[in-house]
Amino acid sequence: MGLEIVTEPSGQKTSVVAESFRSWKQEAVAEVIEFRGETTIVVPREFLRVAAEYCRADAKLQFNLLSDATCVDRYPVEPRFELNYHLVSIPRRDRVRLQVKLTGADPIVDSLVPVWPGANWLEREIFDLFGIRFNGHPDLRRILLPEDWEGYPLRRDFPVPGFRDVPDTGDVFKKSRIL
Repeated sequence: MGLEIVTEPSGQKTSVVAESFRSWKQEAVAEVIEFRGETTIVVPREFLRVAAEYCRADAKLQFNLLSDATCVDRYPVEPRFELNYHLVSIPRRDRVRLQVKLTGADPIVDSLVPVWPGANWLEREIFDLFGIRFNGHPDLRRILLPEDWEGYPLRRDFPVPGFRDVPDTGDVFKKSRIL
Protein backbone atom coordinates (compact mmCIF):
# COMPACT_ATOMS: atom_id res chain seq x y z
CA MET A 1 0.00 0.00 0.00
CA GLY A 2 1.69 3.22 -1.19
CA LEU A 3 1.45 6.66 0.30
CA GLU A 4 -0.24 9.41 -1.65
CA ILE A 5 2.04 12.39 -2.20
CA VAL A 6 0.36 15.74 -1.66
CA THR A 7 1.98 18.68 -3.39
CA GLU A 8 1.37 22.39 -3.15
CA PRO A 9 -0.74 23.97 -5.87
CA SER A 10 1.29 25.35 -8.74
CA GLY A 11 1.27 29.00 -9.81
CA GLN A 12 -0.78 28.01 -12.83
CA LYS A 13 -3.53 26.59 -10.61
CA THR A 14 -3.78 29.74 -8.48
CA SER A 15 -4.02 31.98 -11.54
CA VAL A 16 -7.00 29.86 -12.60
CA VAL A 17 -8.77 31.10 -9.45
CA ALA A 18 -8.02 34.72 -10.33
CA GLU A 19 -9.09 34.25 -13.95
CA SER A 20 -12.29 32.52 -12.88
CA PHE A 21 -13.02 35.47 -10.61
CA ARG A 22 -12.35 38.01 -13.36
CA SER A 23 -14.52 36.20 -15.88
CA TRP A 24 -17.33 36.02 -13.32
CA LYS A 25 -17.43 39.72 -12.42
CA GLN A 26 -14.61 42.05 -13.47
CA GLU A 27 -15.59 44.88 -11.06
CA ALA A 28 -15.44 42.47 -8.08
CA VAL A 29 -11.65 42.21 -8.46
CA ALA A 30 -9.76 45.33 -7.39
CA GLU A 31 -6.37 43.60 -7.40
CA VAL A 32 -4.80 40.13 -7.50
CA ILE A 33 -1.63 39.60 -5.47
CA GLU A 34 0.51 36.51 -6.08
CA PHE A 35 3.22 36.14 -3.43
CA ARG A 36 5.14 33.05 -2.34
CA GLY A 37 2.64 30.69 -3.86
CA GLU A 38 -0.36 32.36 -2.23
CA THR A 39 -3.11 34.21 -4.07
CA THR A 40 -4.86 37.19 -2.55
CA ILE A 41 -7.87 38.66 -4.31
CA VAL A 42 -8.63 42.20 -3.15
CA VAL A 43 -12.37 42.76 -3.34
CA PRO A 44 -14.23 46.08 -2.99
CA ARG A 45 -16.32 46.20 0.16
CA GLU A 46 -19.66 46.15 -1.64
CA PHE A 47 -18.78 42.87 -3.42
CA LEU A 48 -17.47 40.87 -0.44
CA ARG A 49 -20.53 38.74 0.28
CA VAL A 50 -21.36 37.99 -3.38
CA ALA A 51 -17.69 37.15 -4.00
CA ALA A 52 -17.72 34.77 -1.04
CA GLU A 53 -20.93 33.16 -2.28
CA TYR A 54 -19.34 32.73 -5.70
CA CYS A 55 -16.22 31.13 -4.18
CA ARG A 56 -18.35 28.64 -2.30
CA ALA A 57 -20.96 27.82 -4.96
CA ASP A 58 -18.95 27.77 -8.19
CA ALA A 59 -18.23 24.20 -9.33
CA LYS A 60 -14.74 25.15 -10.57
CA LEU A 61 -13.70 26.78 -7.28
CA GLN A 62 -15.48 24.88 -4.46
CA PHE A 63 -14.04 26.92 -1.58
CA ASN A 64 -16.09 25.08 1.02
CA LEU A 65 -14.08 25.96 4.15
CA LEU A 66 -13.42 29.29 5.81
CA SER A 67 -10.25 28.47 7.73
CA ASP A 68 -9.58 31.89 9.25
CA ALA A 69 -10.55 35.55 9.26
CA THR A 70 -8.27 38.25 10.56
CA CYS A 71 -7.60 41.96 10.39
CA VAL A 72 -4.55 44.19 10.04
CA ASP A 73 -4.44 47.82 11.19
CA ARG A 74 -2.21 49.91 8.89
CA TYR A 75 -2.64 53.14 10.90
CA PRO A 76 -1.84 55.94 9.93
CA VAL A 77 -2.11 54.76 6.30
CA GLU A 78 -5.53 54.87 4.62
CA PRO A 79 -7.34 52.64 3.92
CA ARG A 80 -6.55 51.77 7.49
CA PHE A 81 -7.83 48.20 7.86
CA GLU A 82 -7.22 45.07 5.80
CA LEU A 83 -9.77 42.35 6.50
CA ASN A 84 -8.57 38.90 5.33
CA TYR A 85 -10.67 35.76 4.84
CA HIS A 86 -8.63 32.57 4.25
CA LEU A 87 -10.55 30.05 2.15
CA VAL A 88 -9.79 26.40 1.44
CA SER A 89 -11.14 24.15 -1.29
CA ILE A 90 -10.90 20.68 0.23
CA PRO A 91 -11.83 18.79 -2.98
CA ARG A 92 -9.35 20.78 -5.08
CA ARG A 93 -6.65 21.13 -2.38
CA ASP A 94 -6.37 24.82 -3.02
CA ARG A 95 -6.31 28.03 -0.99
CA VAL A 96 -7.12 31.67 -1.63
CA ARG A 97 -7.38 34.80 0.47
CA LEU A 98 -10.16 37.35 0.03
CA GLN A 99 -9.09 40.77 1.24
CA VAL A 100 -11.18 43.89 1.81
CA LYS A 101 -9.69 47.29 2.62
CA LEU A 102 -11.67 49.54 4.96
CA THR A 103 -11.17 53.17 5.93
CA GLY A 104 -10.76 54.20 9.54
CA ALA A 105 -13.76 56.53 9.28
CA ASP A 106 -16.14 53.80 8.04
CA PRO A 107 -15.01 50.30 9.13
CA ILE A 108 -18.21 48.47 8.18
CA VAL A 109 -18.59 45.44 5.91
CA ASP A 110 -21.17 42.70 5.24
CA SER A 111 -20.94 39.62 7.44
CA LEU A 112 -20.03 36.27 5.87
CA VAL A 113 -21.94 34.25 8.47
CA PRO A 114 -24.74 33.55 5.90
CA VAL A 115 -22.10 32.01 3.59
CA TRP A 116 -19.93 30.23 6.19
CA PRO A 117 -21.56 29.91 9.64
CA GLY A 118 -18.06 29.44 11.10
CA ALA A 119 -17.42 33.13 10.45
CA ASN A 120 -19.57 33.94 13.49
CA TRP A 121 -16.92 33.81 16.20
CA LEU A 122 -14.13 34.99 13.88
CA GLU A 123 -16.04 38.17 13.05
CA ARG A 124 -16.96 38.68 16.69
CA GLU A 125 -13.27 38.52 17.61
CA ILE A 126 -12.40 41.08 14.91
CA PHE A 127 -15.20 43.32 16.15
CA ASP A 128 -14.03 42.97 19.75
CA LEU A 129 -10.35 43.70 19.10
CA PHE A 130 -10.45 46.07 16.08
CA GLY A 131 -13.94 47.60 16.12
CA ILE A 132 -14.89 46.47 12.59
CA ARG A 133 -18.70 46.27 12.29
CA PHE A 134 -20.34 43.47 10.29
CA ASN A 135 -23.73 44.17 8.68
CA GLY A 136 -26.11 41.24 9.04
CA HIS A 137 -24.14 39.46 11.75
CA PRO A 138 -26.58 37.48 13.95
CA ASP A 139 -24.86 38.16 17.31
CA LEU A 140 -22.33 40.99 17.06
CA ARG A 141 -21.09 41.53 20.61
CA ARG A 142 -17.80 41.25 22.47
CA ILE A 143 -16.37 37.75 22.74
CA LEU A 144 -13.05 38.20 24.61
CA LEU A 145 -13.29 41.43 26.55
CA PRO A 146 -15.89 42.53 29.11
CA GLU A 147 -18.95 44.30 27.72
CA ASP A 148 -17.98 47.57 29.46
CA TRP A 149 -14.46 47.64 27.95
CA GLU A 150 -13.69 50.92 26.20
CA GLY A 151 -11.75 50.91 22.95
CA TYR A 152 -10.26 48.22 20.72
CA PRO A 153 -6.90 46.89 21.97
CA LEU A 154 -5.45 45.70 18.63
CA ARG A 155 -5.84 49.08 16.98
CA ARG A 156 -2.47 50.76 16.60
CA ASP A 157 -3.73 53.97 18.23
CA PHE A 158 -4.83 52.14 21.40
CA PRO A 159 -2.73 53.30 24.39
CA VAL A 160 0.22 50.92 24.94
CA PRO A 161 -0.07 50.73 28.74
CA GLY A 162 -3.80 50.08 28.40
CA PHE A 163 -6.15 51.08 31.15
CA ARG A 164 -4.73 51.34 34.65
CA ASP A 165 -8.01 50.69 36.42
CA VAL A 166 -7.94 47.18 37.92
CA PRO A 167 -11.37 45.89 38.96
CA ASP A 168 -11.94 44.69 42.52
CA THR A 169 -12.22 40.91 42.54
CA GLY A 170 -13.65 40.74 46.02
CA ASP A 171 -13.00 37.52 47.89
CA VAL A 172 -12.35 35.44 44.78
CA PHE A 173 -8.55 35.51 44.97
CA LYS A 174 -8.05 35.85 48.72
CA LYS A 175 -6.38 32.86 50.35
CA SER A 176 -8.45 31.10 52.91
CA ARG A 177 -6.79 30.28 56.19
CA ILE A 178 -6.92 26.68 57.30
CA LEU A 179 -7.09 26.36 61.10
